[in-house]
Amino acid sequence: MKETDFAFLKELVEAPSPTGWEKPAAEVLRARLEKSADEVTTDCLGSVHALLRGSDAQAPSVALAAHLDEVGLIVTYITPEGYLSFSALGGVDAAILPGLRVDIHTDSGTVLGVLGRKPIHLIEADERKTVTPIEKLFIDVGLPADEVKKRVRVGDPITVHAGLETFGEGLIVSRALDDKMGAWIAARVLEELKDSGGAKSDYWCVGSVQEEIGMRGGATSAYALDPDIFIAIEVCHATDYPDIDKRSHGEQIVGKGPVFGRGPNINHAVLARLEQAADKLGLAYQLEVEPRATGTDANPAQLARGGKITALVSIADRYMHTPTEVVSLVDMENCVQILKQFILDLDASTDLSV
Repeated sequence: MKETDFAFLKELVEAPSPTGWEKPAAEVLRARLEKSADEVTTDCLGSVHALLRGSDAQAPSVALAAHLDEVGLIVTYITPEGYLSFSALGGVDAAILPGLRVDIHTDSGTVLGVLGRKPIHLIEADERKTVTPIEKLFIDVGLPADEVKKRVRVGDPITVHAGLETFGEGLIVSRALDDKMGAWIAARVLEELKDSGGAKSDYWCVGSVQEEIGMRGGATSAYALDPDIFIAIEVCHATDYPDIDKRSHGEQIVGKGPVFGRGPNINHAVLARLEQAADKLGLAYQLEVEPRATGTDANPAQLARGGKITALVSIADRYMHTPTEVVSLVDMENCVQILKQFILDLDASTDLSV
């Protein structure tokens, strides 16, 4: 990966964007896309829409959408002693929280905090066997109570204090790879299409918001943009580490290529064309069965207006919704090339009927 592209990825992933507070990540995405897109807009929810116009109005238009929000926490109460109670924003695993450092994003700036809990010496034997519920945890910001109450307000969002690093062989580790990694892919597809002289199809790069609490930005963007084809770019659960039952969750391996969803939420003709694009480039891909609605932006997009042609392309991700998500850089780069080829292969004669 080029150094400038990696720097963009790192800046995007590390920009704090808990659900409902996506503006910092949106600003990073907009600043990058304004150099290549024909038009960049932001809707009233905060979703970013970047358009690269195609050369043939009869070719099907395409939106690649990835959500900019990340799971996080939100302040619900400040104790008389200055400790913070909190609730989850999105699907947060209470088991991993004790001992984490967090950033509280206040009107006056970021406040560093630590997630506290009684040390193991003071926890009763029976209590050690259970996960401490979120309502029993607290955040210590190391300040006097009156200072805490001056700087922190109920409703301030919180993210884990962890950034992106290279890891192992060709891997990266970070919080919020779900799904700002997908936004990076969608943006890089736009840049690659621009550099290649453009496509016949209009192409929308979408950075959607509030996916983690109900796929809201995906629904509104699919309705407003009204593309012919809507493809969600996401992470999926890697199943290449201990204690994952592949009979229940399939086989998705980090580093073995992008993962194409297959099921009722997925248009069969689009899936076939994605596979053809990968084969044309000689790039590996994997399949993931989605027997129901996918739980991604592809789900509401499929039902937008009179219905949308939808698909799902994912990157296998270990340890989703933790501060240590792990994905492959090669999987990401190959995904860019496959999606670029898919779009370049579209023209006025393309038949996507099922």
